[in-house]
Amino acid sequence: MLFNSYIFILCFLPITLIAYYILNHKGKYEAGKALLLSMSLWFYGYFNIFYMVLLCLSILLNYLLIHRMMKASEAGKRKVFLCIAVLLDIGILFYYKYFDFVLDNVNAVLGTMLPLQDLLLPLGISFFTFQQLSLVVDCYKGKTPQYSLLDYAAYVTFFPQLIAGPIVLHSELIPQLCDKTKKKIQYDNIAKGLYGFSLGLAKKVLIADTFSKIVTVGYGDIAALDTTNALITILCYTFQVYFDFSGYCDMALGLGYLFNITLPVNFNSPYKAASITEFWDRWHMTLTRFFTQYVYIPLGGNRKGKLRTYLNTLIVFFISGVWHGANWTFILWGSIYGVLMVLNKLFAKPLEKIPRCIRWVATFVIVNLLWVYFRANSITDAHLMFKQIFAGSFGGVSDAFIETFGELTEVKVLHHLGLGSLLDVYPYVPLALFIVVMLVAVVTMRNTQEKLEHFAPDIKKLLVTVVLMVWCVLSLSGVSEFLYFNF
Repeated sequence: MLFNSYIFILCFLPITLIAYYILNHKGKYEAGKALLLSMSLWFYGYFNIFYMVLLCLSILLNYLLIHRMMKASEAGKRKVFLCIAVLLDIGILFYYKYFDFVLDNVNAVLGTMLPLQDLLLPLGISFFTFQQLSLVVDCYKGKTPQYSLLDYAAYVTFFPQLIAGPIVLHSELIPQLCDKTKKKIQYDNIAKGLYGFSLGLAKKVLIADTFSKIVTVGYGDIAALDTTNALITILCYTFQVYFDFSGYCDMALGLGYLFNITLPVNFNSPYKAASITEFWDRWHMTLTRFFTQYVYIPLGGNRKGKLRTYLNTLIVFFISGVWHGANWTFILWGSIYGVLMVLNKLFAKPLEKIPRCIRWVATFVIVNLLWVYFRANSITDAHLMFKQIFAGSFGGVSDAFIETFGELTEVKVLHHLGLGSLLDVYPYVPLALFIVVMLVAVVTMRNTQEKLEHFAPDIKKLLVTVVLMVWCVLSLSGVSEFLYFNF
């Protein structure tokens, strides 16, 4: 089920909220938690019941191993259960996400004809796998209390963060789910949640999905692009992935507030970054935290000398690339970022002497170019896009781009407002303005969590919430999945 869908906004969410608070109002707290669990499973299994079965099986097996680990008195036995749980989670993730990728590469290298499985990738499998792994490792280290199966399952499946994060630690969510003071309706949180959700929904429906139309056309025929339109394509994808992921994070935060749950910040204006290190401090923050706590530090972190620190950094970013997808494009994307992070550490002091505005431009350009690997279907396609970018063949904006953008309802409204003749003469103006306004917005405006941090309900915010919700609901006919659903 998608956040940006009629069934979620008009049916699932109202039913879940009303039933949840009715049960809690009657003092049936465990029933309320069970309801939240069952609705989260419906949310997850809406498109494919197999998704839900696999998720439930994963939860039950992990919980059993965690329970046995906590009961074991000997360190050796605890380690055995840890290894089984890690192999189980990584094994399931590998089978569904990477098995065909490995077979395909084996066939290519050895000339074999091993049949591919064409496996259906369960939504958000990387997210709920990592979330369970974090609890498994913490349990082995003796950092977890004994949770009930209901608490554990509710933690893993909490629908606002189930499919695309944030990756929440058990210590952040389970205590909130069990806190009786959070079981009553808090109208300030309801207002805050709806406001945050509406901002996120607008980012996805009105901005990200608009940019996606240009991106689809551009990447659909890379060879036909000149330099001008190749640059437009990659810039549009830069904004599409930003507003798509930022929109999901905002909606997750907002939905959490509706249930009086505070989720960790996962996205903090990354395009304001003036270095690659700062970019990764701001982008997908809970994934960075997971890799830091459960990969980088166990490898030795920065405690074993500079060379080991650099090697650990390269390993973490290589794994990050693999995590993002079963394609050499993601692996190369992550590995390049690893090299850039090492260079950033090596030359940190000289780089700090460069004016921030210059460092910001350089960082933004690098991030734009590396998104090509993230979006392209293959390394060959990515290199073709780079060839078009640096060909120096500047020309006018593609008619296909203009026609695609001109089909938007908002552009048609401008024609009805008497601007048709101007747009006929300068048909590229709406697209150009859209790009410029979004660039200014991501660099200068406060992000949603900053707005929610000091949130106070008022008429202005009420109007913004209502207008955006109505506008977005009326624009849901072209519903599209979030990009991070694929990870």
